[in-house]
Amino acid sequence: MKVLADNQVALLRNGAEFFPALIDAIDSAREEVWLETYIFAEDAVGADVAGALKRAAARGAKVRLLIDGFGSRELPDAFVASLAQASVAVQRFRPHRGWLPIRRSRFRRLHRKVALVDGRVAFVGGINIIDDHSGHDTGEPRYDYAVRVEGPLVDEITPVVHRLWWLVAALRGHPRRPGFQPRAARAGPAGGMRAAFVHRDNFRQRHAIEHVYLDSIRGAQREILVACAYFMPGLRVRQALIEAARRGVRVAIVVQGWSDHRVFQQASRLLYGALLDAGVEIHEYVRSELHAKVAVVDERWSTVGSSNLDPFSLLLAREANVAVFDEGFGRQLRQSILAELGSGARQVPPTVWRRRSMLSRLAGWLAYGYARLAMGVAGIAQDWS
Repeated sequence: MKVLADNQVALLRNGAEFFPALIDAIDSAREEVWLETYIFAEDAVGADVAGALKRAAARGAKVRLLIDGFGSRELPDAFVASLAQASVAVQRFRPHRGWLPIRRSRFRRLHRKVALVDGRVAFVGGINIIDDHSGHDTGEPRYDYAVRVEGPLVDEITPVVHRLWWLVAALRGHPRRPGFQPRAARAGPAGGMRAAFVHRDNFRQRHAIEHVYLDSIRGAQREILVACAYFMPGLRVRQALIEAARRGVRVAIVVQGWSDHRVFQQASRLLYGALLDAGVEIHEYVRSELHAKVAVVDERWSTVGSSNLDPFSLLLAREANVAVFDEGFGRQLRQSILAELGSGARQVPPTVWRRRSMLSRLAGWLAYGYARLAMGVAGIAQDWS
């Protein structure tokens, strides 16, 4: 992990803060826009972002949109064609081709959400291009985060985004064209914050995000706060959390109470016992859908990004996080998590958990078995244990 100084990293909470900042940056673009996302929806938010991309292309900026073939499988071809007609280059990462046959490659998804504008500003986080209120009926917005980055860290993000675009293009048989050569990165100092860009791929960075989490958890002295949509960490992360709690560190995990993947949620709950017995706090978020993937350790280290603490994020998907080494940022993120924890979550009492019914225990074991089967199909069961 390469930590760089002189950055400005701004925390953006939910789509209400993220989408206006993203669209404003795209509307200021003069040279190029790169946007990667897992889900790009045909809704009001998708239309607004698409409109900004088209306006940038009309001004002469080179605009490239990379969407995941599975996550954005419902995006109509006509919508994509309208972008292409406006000179927005669109590619799909591993186009979705139905449910069968089951292959390991099915789980290798572009899950990261990254935007780059003119080599001067970047956005990294967990927020897809979709309305905050879609997919659930709570009436409250989806709970999520992103960051807006300026400074030398943008130079670290730029080649990672460029490489994946050209890799996807090459696999489709489209060689680089002179008009699509990436610009030289030249982001200068923008603030006083130290930060690092941590991404996961299936080559040299296979375990990068997991290792950053492990180092931070093992070095914790006072408090570890984690808000994670899909929480099913492997043995190394679970053991690190347990050891931290046993040495007196407050460890609080905020997970989904409402979930769009009920089976996975039941499997995740099977891990509660050992964590609760060690003194780890577990809070289930119930006000709306929790989609965040963030953590704060001792207010000195924070991370915001797309990677869940589950086997598919840590061992298969392409993910991207920003790690921030700044106490002011850490305090801000900590306060935001604690506010949600206090008003939108309910703590799981250890005594009540131990008294759960046999039916509940059986459902957990069945779900866990199903999750293990999926990991076996993906070829990662051994790595996760």
